[in-house]
Amino acid sequence: MDDSELYPIGDVARRTGLSVSAIRFYSDAGIITPTGHTDTGYRLYDVQAIARLELVRTLRELDAGLDDIRRLLDGETTLRDLATAHLALVERQARRLRVRSAVLRTIVRQHTPTEQVSLMHKLVSMSDDDRVQLIDQFWDEVSEGLDVRPSFVERLREVRPNLPEEPTTEQLEAWIELADLVRDDDFRRSVRTYLHDTYSTPSGRLMTAPATLGSIDKGAAIIQEAQVAHQAGVPEDSPQARDIADRFVTAIAEAAGSRATTEVRHRLAANLLVAKDLHETALQRAASGLTDAHGRYLSLVATINGTKAGVPVPYEWLAAALNAESRP
Repeated sequence: MDDSELYPIGDVARRTGLSVSAIRFYSDAGIITPTGHTDTGYRLYDVQAIARLELVRTLRELDAGLDDIRRLLDGETTLRDLATAHLALVERQARRLRVRSAVLRTIVRQHTPTEQVSLMHKLVSMSDDDRVQLIDQFWDEVSEGLDVRPSFVERLREVRPNLPEEPTTEQLEAWIELADLVRDDDFRRSVRTYLHDTYSTPSGRLMTAPATLGSIDKGAAIIQEAQVAHQAGVPEDSPQARDIADRFVTAIAEAAGSRATTEVRHRLAANLLVAKDLHETALQRAASGLTDAHGRYLSLVATINGTKAGVPVPYEWLAAALNAESRP
């Protein structure tokens, strides 16, 4: 293409992919004016004008407005500033589309009644402050009168949803369900009953004592270490596995106020295998929708936060490591 040559509008249309009428429109709107005209009045464009028309076409395909394009071509803004502003607009539009998708998917999946649609849209469109307030109100009600140390109540309240700035559709769907649940009187009553039945008892108060919780936290960290070793193929009777088993039984024994005897090791190993069966049953119940209210809360929070509901426990590996240590 010759820099000094002028091209008729038909050639420009073929080179830019724009229609002749579009090129005329941009000319009449003062966006890209012709470089010159023929003696008979036909518009002519040079290579710079053609390049600007190609830029206009690209920006229009990105939904940039004519006023913004005019300001860019007139030097009143930069391409970077225009792209930055337009990117923010596109991201807001994308978020709105994800919100709509989540609401529609929930309607399809749950056969939502007509009167619930506007409520779901309101729940998913909540501000960060509104979400915090809703969860605070939920925990205020379900923990009221719970006969445990205040520090444990705060520990319970820390498990809360934090919807990310750019949530996935799955996270939005989980938030719709959770926000709807924590507003439901029956759900609140179920969680409250579970917490009181579990923790407002002598054994529950012992389990929530600071020393006990510290030992449990320590045991959870060791379980995570055991899971890593198990996944790495570390043998159950290896020195590394026995060291993990040693520290685990000591932490659990301390939590119960006892010593890590051989009998305790055997009992703990047996309990781990029982816990494995209970865990598998719980997974089956969850898959069938037969999970408890508090468990559903934890599961939904994990989905919203993009985390796992808990550390996977290598029950059989850890039980074998405990028994291996006691072998002659």
